[in-house]
Amino acid sequence: MESTDQMDHVYQQLSQFLKMHHKEFIDLWEEQIIVHNDKDDIDLIRHNGFIMYEFISKSFVKQLSDDQIQSLAYKIAKQRVDAEINIGEFVYNVNLGRSLIVKCVNLSGIEIEKLQLIIDLINRQFDLFCYHAVSRYTELKDKKLQEQNLYISQTHKDRLAILGQMSSCFVHEFRNPLTSVMGFIKLLKDDYPKLPYLDIVSKELEELKFRITQFLHTSRMNTVNESKMGEITIKFILEEVLDFLYPSIIDGKIKVNTKIDPKIKIIGDQNELKQVFLNLLMNAVDAVREDEKQRKIDINTEVDSEHIKIVISNNGPTINADEVAYIFEPFYTTKKLGTGIGLFVCKNIIEKHNGKIHCLSNNDLTTFEITLPINKSVCEEMASPTK
Repeated sequence: MESTDQMDHVYQQLSQFLKMHHKEFIDLWEEQIIVHNDKDDIDLIRHNGFIMYEFISKSFVKQLSDDQIQSLAYKIAKQRVDAEINIGEFVYNVNLGRSLIVKCVNLSGIEIEKLQLIIDLINRQFDLFCYHAVSRYTELKDKKLQEQNLYISQTHKDRLAILGQMSSCFVHEFRNPLTSVMGFIKLLKDDYPKLPYLDIVSKELEELKFRITQFLHTSRMNTVNESKMGEITIKFILEEVLDFLYPSIIDGKIKVNTKIDPKIKIIGDQNELKQVFLNLLMNAVDAVREDEKQRKIDINTEVDSEHIKIVISNNGPTINADEVAYIFEPFYTTKKLGTGIGLFVCKNIIEKHNGKIHCLSNNDLTTFEITLPINKSVCEEMASPTK
């Protein structure tokens, strides 16, 4: 075992040797490192290499604290993030410096039995530096990505708000003459009940009005109008929607199976919830029409003590997992002529009613599940033996 004085002398000798050969080290290191000329500041990289080399040289004659190593690592990591350098390239260049310093030490003439302590010290310094540099690099990169995502998200919201305002103005202007046309169609039906095609025109105008209402929902605030809230029977709303879609169901030769609890009631806006079910069932009708096999739509309800789950399924084409992930995003659609508004509006309405909606799709069925809080007083009545 070498005495402390002897090792101090060796460290002094090695420190002087490294100082004498620092230019050769930097030149050799610079020849082998990975550099992007369009991004990297080569003078800065050379300077940082010199600092690291000098840093190791001093560590033999002056014990450097972990805080000093961390401070240097943090500084260089920030520079590498700002230069948008890949972390793999950064680590490669640092470890290349480690290898070259070890080779340089091996040429110092120091006895081989003393070199192991020196190499252990070099490796410790580099390991600690890499740990702090990579940790800081990753932290700064994550922060930068979060800021970019926040900016993109805010920009998207701002554009959506502007588009909502524009569509609201446009739709209001469009709905006024539409209301007049619908009124005159009604008068014509009263005066000429046998006039052909009026039912078809009326139905198409009702669907157009429904589409316009969807656009209006995208520009409204995300709050429920309390004046329109009331007790609603789910079975009644679903049957109204099915009656409205009856011509399309018959025309498409679609079999509709329903299993709806007739007693379940919730508190909500009847018109808004009707729009949700109308949209989902219209989508289901369009979906099953794309396939020549037996067309089927199932509507079921499941109830517990606090919630009702409305399940609407169809055996149309499968929606792949990537599309399901974005299906409720505004202006995202899987239809050739779709607007991407309908499901976004559905999600907005359901969430305003303290509910949830999600989509599942496999080779057999595509299913939309809606969960809503039920009117507890009705549950208590149903549980009573006198009812």
